[in-house]
Amino acid sequence: VQLQASGGGLVQAGGSLRLSCAASGRTFSSYSLAWFRQAPGKDREFVAAISWSGSMTYYADSVKGRFTISRDNAKNTVYMQMNSLKPEDMAVYYCAATPRSRGSQNPREYDYWGQGTLVTVSS
Repeated sequence: VQLQASGGGLVQAGGSLRLSCAASGRTFSSYSLAWFRQAPGKDREFVAAISWSGSMTYYADSVKGRFTISRDNAKNTVYMQMNSLKPEDMAVYYCAATPRSRGSQNPREYDYWGQGTLVTVSS
């Protein structure tokens, strides 16, 4: 599976962005997908994950109620709608895929990674 993330950019605090991650391959629906982020000088951290079917989603506490992960298996794409953005959300965002039926917060359980897209939030 090859992943291509897009949708990052510059936004003011309180604003919104929608990230997309397009995947190649015929077995997209057999992978759980996730978004991670990494800010300068910090470790990569889990943001959100979605199961094969999209019926189960998981979020980091820091983004619950503000971010929404979704997927469209017909388009081989996973999305993350980010609302009420804060300066602390600023990071490079990566999408990742795992053949596990459910998502995981552990980055080591993901086999495929996109190249990252930068989200900048101005205060």
